[in-house]
Amino acid sequence: MNQTTETSRRGFLKGTAALTGGLLVGVAVPGLNKPANAAATLHTPNAWVHISDDNVITLLTARSEMGQGVYTSMPMLIAEELNVRLDQIQVAVAPPDKAYTNDLLGAQITGGSTSVRDGWEKLRIAGAQVREMLLMAAAKRWNVDRSALRAEDGMVLGPDGKKATYGELSADASTMPVIAKPALKDPKDFRIVGKRTRRLDTPMKVNGTAQFGIDVKLPGMVYASIEQCPVIGGKPKSYDDSAVKGMPGVLAVVQVADGVAVVADSYWRAQKARQQLKVTWDEGSVAALDHNSIIGGTRAALDTVEPIDIVKPKGDVKTAMAGAAKVVKAEYVTPLQAHAPMEPMNFTASYENGKVLVIGPTQFQQGAQGAVAAAVGVKPEDVTLRTTFLGGGFGRRLELDFISQAAQISKAVGRPVKLVWSREDDMSHDFYRPVGVNRLQAGLDANGMPVALHFQVASQSVTQRAFGLPPKTLDPFMAEASVTGYAVPNTRHDLIIHDTGFRVGYWRAVSHNMNAFANESFMDELAHAAGKDPYEYRLALLKDQPRFANVLKLAAQKAGWATPPAAGRARGIALMEGYDTYMAQVAEVSLDKDGEVRVHRVTIAADVGQMVNPDTVEAQIMSAVVFGMGAGLKQEITMEKGRVQQSNFHDYPVVRMYETPVIDIVLVKSTEKPGGIGEPATALVVPAIANAVATLTGKRVRKLPMTAQAIRTATA
Repeated sequence: MNQTTETSRRGFLKGTAALTGGLLVGVAVPGLNKPANAAATLHTPNAWVHISDDNVITLLTARSEMGQGVYTSMPMLIAEELNVRLDQIQVAVAPPDKAYTNDLLGAQITGGSTSVRDGWEKLRIAGAQVREMLLMAAAKRWNVDRSALRAEDGMVLGPDGKKATYGELSADASTMPVIAKPALKDPKDFRIVGKRTRRLDTPMKVNGTAQFGIDVKLPGMVYASIEQCPVIGGKPKSYDDSAVKGMPGVLAVVQVADGVAVVADSYWRAQKARQQLKVTWDEGSVAALDHNSIIGGTRAALDTVEPIDIVKPKGDVKTAMAGAAKVVKAEYVTPLQAHAPMEPMNFTASYENGKVLVIGPTQFQQGAQGAVAAAVGVKPEDVTLRTTFLGGGFGRRLELDFISQAAQISKAVGRPVKLVWSREDDMSHDFYRPVGVNRLQAGLDANGMPVALHFQVASQSVTQRAFGLPPKTLDPFMAEASVTGYAVPNTRHDLIIHDTGFRVGYWRAVSHNMNAFANESFMDELAHAAGKDPYEYRLALLKDQPRFANVLKLAAQKAGWATPPAAGRARGIALMEGYDTYMAQVAEVSLDKDGEVRVHRVTIAADVGQMVNPDTVEAQIMSAVVFGMGAGLKQEITMEKGRVQQSNFHDYPVVRMYETPVIDIVLVKSTEKPGGIGEPATALVVPAIANAVATLTGKRVRKLPMTAQAIRTATA
């Protein structure tokens, strides 16, 4: 029997005013000529779907659009159950509210490749609930049985030619009870979900109507550029702005908690005047750090800090290791890395009479609202947040520093302010991906197969810094991809948390990056020690792992693993599960005349479970491969006396178009639950390349990035 709730959904479908049970807030919908009425309420399905009298259907998406396609995939889920065309749905970004909590992350957050995984059932249920309410409303209006009606293309159709649009029924439907567990479509009946679909936000990004944070304009708005301590975490003690006063367009100089901002009538004038500031800094505790000391301290923690079990140990590793025919050991290091999104940090704030409006790119709406409230001394409910498109996120826009700065500056000058960081600000004041040091040890039997494995990873806990995870508590975002699918009878997996004192943040694919690089490089080293083909060696260890084995076979076949590559080239293979997605990659590489790695082709087989939009899945894999190549081959943040030495893309290079390989993708048809796809390929391409380089050169690079110098100095 269908269950119903007692809550009336008054105002849920009829959105012209604030009605009982929810507050209707005007939300600007990017690319549309009129606002959508967004229901900011604690109840589902109110929080997700709104249908107005003129038959406009609006989805309130709780996930930020930063290139991953949620402005298309989320509406597809709603449209499927509502039985409407995708072009009948417009999209608005949800305001901060616990109704929009990402159940996989515990807050209103876009990250962790969770958007589809979290919304897969939630949004389909919301759409089905709306459909049933409309059908019940029509049945009551026409005095017919519900079974005689059907919903299709924004209309309810009944006997004797009866019909009404969803909008015409919205007022009556708002009084209907909500079915808590409506019947959902069988996937075999899907008309939208699972079909290749063009992204809804592409036209507006092409024609320039899409609004990113850096595009925001408000009446009377001024601009700010902020000088921050060259040592991250440092604070201003005093400043001299005598050279700034009187410069063209300068309106004010404002000290905030972590910097000194110049406010002017244009960004250029604010930036130029800022260069004349003289600030005395309290550099704080990080001033003594450099990147080598961070790596050294993390390595030392492996021997001095009590480990945490990632999973329960299996068998007797110590005894099996002692009786092994051969023992193989290796250590792998991943460096600090910057997010480096194309759109630098920026936010616009307007403080007036104890109320604050903030507009810009964020991955963490609730956090942004709370941080602004705390920074300017108001209640969270007095902060209105509007989320724009994000010109890249990768975890950097989970942080709240630049948002708080904008609000503080606006309050100080009493005007709307757009704060814009320069590229150099962005590069040198990031929350960097933490250093990781992995040690692996395996015991092999007489046939070269592993009988014991001891995995260790030491790194910093981002979750501990960001969300107050108690000490000596397993941080799951440090342990991703640490446990593989390979059959080894005796295993132990240790997590060592080491706080370097330097601020770090979540970075695309998070700890998959260090752990997959270590595990899959080590698996190749074991195959080499056993004198066996790396593909065959892996396959022999996956007899009870059909999803792993399937993608491994598909990638190897598609890449032509059984045939020799062209002269001067080599292939490497790697395998991983990440965010419920099973993936294998084969990279084909050579070295250029300078000894730099050239990646010619990357072949991917991915089992992501049920897909919403295969077109976006492929795009995300391609994006992740290129992003991961930069991390694996080019990028490293170095420090001296607490100062980041990289400042722009000339010394923190990204992969250019001419360096991008052919990317060949095989998507597995699956009935499994959806997996995440925005991140896994980022981590996996690195060991695939590393294994290819080792095959090509006979040298194993165990510390990233794999530069020409790193390859020249590497050992076997």
